[in-house]
Amino acid sequence: KKLGLDGIMVDFGNPEDDLPLRRPDVQQKYLEARKVTGVEIPSLALGALNEVPLKNDPRAAQWLSDSIEVCKVFGANVVLVAFFAKGDLRGDKAGIDVVVERLKEVAPKAEKAGVTLGVESWLSAEQHMEILARVGSPAVRVYYDVGNSFKQGYDIFKEIRFLGKNICEFHAKDNNDLYGKGSMNFPEVRRAMDDIGYRGWMQIEGTKLPLGPEESVRYDLQYLRGIFPPEV
Repeated sequence: KKLGLDGIMVDFGNPEDDLPLRRPDVQQKYLEARKVTGVEIPSLALGALNEVPLKNDPRAAQWLSDSIEVCKVFGANVVLVAFFAKGDLRGDKAGIDVVVERLKEVAPKAEKAGVTLGVESWLSAEQHMEILARVGSPAVRVYYDVGNSFKQGYDIFKEIRFLGKNICEFHAKDNNDLYGKGSMNFPEVRRAMDDIGYRGWMQIEGTKLPLGPEESVRYDLQYLRGIFPPEV
């Protein structure tokens, strides 16, 4: 609230602590903070899957299912399903096969709850679409991180237009500098979003030194507001 943000994505927490956000007492603290500040919680993140991968750990499958229940508590409708670090899917056909099956298993529950499972990985837009086609559920879509995809050398503007309505939410990121000073062309990102009719959330990810976290977020937020002004 102090930084001027409209909402935050809340992470489920450390896998060593068995994902604290699943606990009712932790949930209550967030609900109380939301009520006091008015800051929304539009989406949740399963960052723990980077260390406990969905492709090879049964705990991850249970967490994915549990995340839908937690979404109900917060009224959130998106879960970021992460595939980085140990969960990386690049060049891992067997891993992708397992992920597809586990997404298929939980997709009906997500559909019934009105929750979208957003796949975020290093894969290309085409590879993401192959996964979505194999799962065959409207509850499984792509969580698109412009910074990650740019870093991989993908044409992010082409990818955004290609994925279209299959994108459930965006991460705003520039790996090189503060927004507007680095390599990310956010005005063109806006044009691509306009072309697919996207009017959902953008989550700011990452802060830049030597600025402190708060100053960095304030700068990036002010920059984004000039390109993505709040709609009346």
